Amino acid sequence: MPTFILATKLSSDITKNPAIREDIGKEWKSKITLKCPKVKWLAHYALLGPYDFMDIYEAPDEEEAAKVSMITLSSGASVAESWTAIPYKRFLELVKEI
Repeated sequence: MPTFILATKLSSDITKNPAIREDIGKEWKSKITLKCPKVKWLAHYALLGPYDFMDIYEAPDEEEAAKVSMITLSSGASVAESWTAIPYKRFLELVKEI
């Protein structure tokens, strides 16, 4: 399955109320599990920088990845971007092809 990176920035409403952050995260994960059962989570990180979280996951296609981003936006994120990630070894193979 293709690998995707989800970069998320929380809305100011959530960052102003850290007591609800864990509950919102659990609700978000439940929604994705229900609506996108083929998504496989590989890693979840809190970040210091322009984004608050980074998730690495596998999804069957870009439409499923788009659903992950849309669910994330509907769950309190102000930004949710899903990026395609190509394994480095495969990237090197692609370079050789050109």
